[in-house]
Formats: sequence, structure tokens, C-alpha cells
Amino acid sequence: MSIEIDSVSYTYMENTPLSHTALHDVSLVINEGEFTAIAGETGAGKSTLMQLIGGLIQPTSGTVSVDGVLLGKRTQKNDMKDRSAPFRVGMVFQYPEHQLFEETVYEDIAFGPRNQGLPEAEVEQRVQESMALVHLPQVYRDRSPFALSGGERRRTAIAGVLALAPRYLVLDEPAAGLDPRGREELLSMLSILHRERNMSIVLVSHSMEDILRSVERLILLANGRVIGEGAPCDIFRNTELLEQASLTPPHLLRLGKQIEEIGYPVGRCNTVREMADVILRTQK
Repeated sequence: MSIEIDSVSYTYMENTPLSHTALHDVSLVINEGEFTAIAGETGAGKSTLMQLIGGLIQPTSGTVSVDGVLLGKRTQKNDMKDRSAPFRVGMVFQYPEHQLFEETVYEDIAFGPRNQGLPEAEVEQRVQESMALVHLPQVYRDRSPFALSGGERRRTAIAGVLALAPRYLVLDEPAAGLDPRGREELLSMLSILHRERNMSIVLVSHSMEDILRSVERLILLANGRVIGEGAPCDIFRNTELLEQASLTPPHLLRLGKQIEEIGYPVGRCNTVREMADVILRTQK
């Protein structure tokens, strides 16, 4: 099971004087169970790629398939299978709390499952489970989502996506605008979803720190092309790739490099606690 992107290009306003090609011949496979990040400077093509994965737009050329089903392609023979394909990918956009619209938390989270045609008993179960996954107390179910804190509203919006029971969760800058505590809670929640539920997660982010602490695989985009992919620690140590993508490595790795330059050994990819121990050793 996987998301397969095969030789995909995408041009906005094609065949007009304002046409702009955002992606050029991109080929990728995102396997089930992976925690993947997509990074690149503004205009690199990250959001376009995210929308293609979610089936919101169709490629100008090439194909996108989810678990073997081509998005946007239907035949009478496998129409029901094709109709289920978009529900396999849950999309969480930047500032997802802007998606909230119902009068209560319950009704907002239940909206998606009801539109899937599920019986009310299963809708109830989906709402309860998704609220638990994002650590929203059940007593919130009858509250207005607009009476919640910013972090709680964001978790409510994410719960609404999780209630669709997607196999793949794609998030665009999910921690944007959150305070440090809210960011920590959200990233921990994603790690738990990946580790305990084996959910495939694709994280689009400008934060190299978030990527370093959370993901297993990093895909770098520059000018609409994939220029590198691999373990985040390996990518962040490749100065040439980072310069090509106009990115800087996380503070932790930059600090490690400075410590190495004064003669102290540092591991390839230290945690904050491990780096603190290294710094303490330099003081002895």
C-alpha cells in the first residue's frame, strides 16, 4: 500500500499568458506506515504537491495513485473503489481551525463520517475515538468550537479529519501560530498516531526543528523539483543540498557542528538531552 506519484507536472493557468509550472516531472513513493516530511522554500511546490496527493487538483501530466487507485480516474467496473480513494487521504490545511463551522464540537467532527453515509452509531464511535486521539475531553462535545482555545480548536479540526478514518494524514504547517506548549502537544500527538496507530503521515513544514524531532524521511523540493530525499540527519548534513533548497539546518545540528570544530566528538544526530550532556562534558 502506498501513494505513488509518477512523472507528475502541474501548471497553473495553463495555456494563458499567466501560466506557471509549479512542479516538474516529480516521481515519489510514500509507503504505508511512513512518517515523511516535505520541505522547501516558499514557492518550491510543497502545497501543490500536497493538493495533488489529496486529489484536490489533477496533474497536468503524470499520475497520482493511492493504494493502486488512480485519483480522478473512474470506470464503471471499479467506481466504488475509486470513490473510496479520496477518503484514504486526510487533509489538514494550515490554520485548520478555520475549517470549523458547526454549532458544537460533536457536530463538527461528525460532519465527515455522516457524509460518508455511515450509520449514526458508527458516527458516534468515530467521534469518540477521534476526540480521544487528539486528547479532547468528551465533556467538550456539546461546546461551541469557537469557545475553545486556539490549540483546542486546532485539535477539533484535526479530529474531524481523523473521524474519516484516513490511511494517510497530510498536514500543511500544522504547528503554525501555536505557542511552544501547543506545538509540543501537537507534534507529540502526531508521533503517537504514527507509532501506535501505524498511520502514514506526510508533514509539510518550514520548521527544520519539527522535522528533525518527528519524521523518518525528508523530501526536499526546490523550484518544483525533488532534489533530495533520505533520513533527516543525512539531509541536514548535506550543505550543498540545503543551499540548493535555500534552507538552514536545525539549531541543534548547527550547535553540534560548532562543538565538533573545537575538538569534542558529537553524535551524528543528537537529541536535546544528548546535546546537553555533550555541552556539560565540554565544561569539565
